[in-house]
Amino acid sequence: MKRKLTLFIVLALICIAMPAQKISKKENPVVTAFSDSLTNLKAAYYAYFRMWDNLDAPAPRVRPDADYYKLFVTPTYYEAPVAQAFELNWSPEEYDKTRGKVDTIFFAKRDSITLFSVPNIEKKAKVDRWVNKILLNYYMKHPDRVTGNELYLADLKVLDDTKFVKKPRKEHIISLLEPETPVKQNVERDADLVVVRPNFWTHKGNGYLQFTQHYISDNWYKGGESTNALLSGLVLEANFDDRQRLEFENKLEMKLGFVTAPSDTVHKYKTNADLFRLNSKLGVKAFKNWYYTLAAEFKTQFFGNYKTNTNDMISNFLSPAQLDVTVGMDFKQNKKNYSLSLLTSPLAYTLMYISNDRIENPAAFNVEPGHRAANLFGSKFTGNLNWKIIPSIVWESKLEYFTTYEKVIASWENTFNFVLNRYLSTKIFVHARYDDGVTLTEDNRSYFQLQEMLTFGLNYTW
Repeated sequence: MKRKLTLFIVLALICIAMPAQKISKKENPVVTAFSDSLTNLKAAYYAYFRMWDNLDAPAPRVRPDADYYKLFVTPTYYEAPVAQAFELNWSPEEYDKTRGKVDTIFFAKRDSITLFSVPNIEKKAKVDRWVNKILLNYYMKHPDRVTGNELYLADLKVLDDTKFVKKPRKEHIISLLEPETPVKQNVERDADLVVVRPNFWTHKGNGYLQFTQHYISDNWYKGGESTNALLSGLVLEANFDDRQRLEFENKLEMKLGFVTAPSDTVHKYKTNADLFRLNSKLGVKAFKNWYYTLAAEFKTQFFGNYKTNTNDMISNFLSPAQLDVTVGMDFKQNKKNYSLSLLTSPLAYTLMYISNDRIENPAAFNVEPGHRAANLFGSKFTGNLNWKIIPSIVWESKLEYFTTYEKVIASWENTFNFVLNRYLSTKIFVHARYDDGVTLTEDNRSYFQLQEMLTFGLNYTW
């Protein structure tokens, strides 16, 4: 009986003691080390910035540390984690060194602030390898959350000083001669603030007025006639570039030139240069220097042009009027001495319109007789180059090639600007054109056309 009573008491004590015992669960040492390292990193940052609370002590210098930026920016695909995963650097010796050890991504004691000391290259390399391991695990478990790409980050452009607009700071001076009285400052009204915002628009222009004079006496042994020519032009540009993905370019060109015509008994002077052209191009960055681009161009002239000694009209305002719309890919490259744009458009549309019924030969503009407009579909290539060969010589070139796969319209404009000083320059303009869509006649037996001008005068660029 006593034995049964003793056994009952022992069992009761065991049952009472069992709930008081804690069930220990062993935690993964890697998870523990990672959690502790993040805690140490947070504590080190807080310990450092608490130094700012002491106003009597000199303000500590903030040194950026980018070792962990990959973990805190928008989820992005980097090549380093994948390349690290496929490394062939494993060996039994390395395994023996690291067996049973747990690394952390932050090697510092809880109360230290060694993060802001002289950089440790070996530590940075170890931190980078741990960050790559974490990212690789994230890629495998949550691939749908990775929205960025390392190539996109590499192509980001840094804003230069010209892209910032600074608001002037207002200075408030309190005279020292006034009695010292408590001053209640309104922080919202009187605080000195500097508002900085990026300005993505750039504007520039060029204007010129140039003159050419050629005199020949009446008894000149080779004959000929004296002429005077005047050429004026204006170029305005307004371009938008957010330095990341979007570019919007706008360019307005106006050129007007007159030349005296002594041999023309009907007209005292003629136009030797007459152009109104507006270009707009919207580009969305695809990768590196390539942009998905929608471009449009409209061009016409200001005044009418006539055949010599007749009133037969060759061209006039909106006769022709040409509208080009293209969709394609644009390759852009901007260097210190030159800028290049190569736009390839597999889809291109050209509208040729003639508003004046007096035009003598509409076929010269690819418009059939009796019609006012022509719709041309095909593909187009446009190349623009602005090259500062030397500071005093600038070459501007524009090449256009449009084809409907039945006929070709090609144009190549070249302007060589020889800058003498800020206000004087000499220009050479050469314009070659090819159009096999026009009808050949006895007066016009070639599809190839050429125009050239040499002028000297005023020139100003802003």
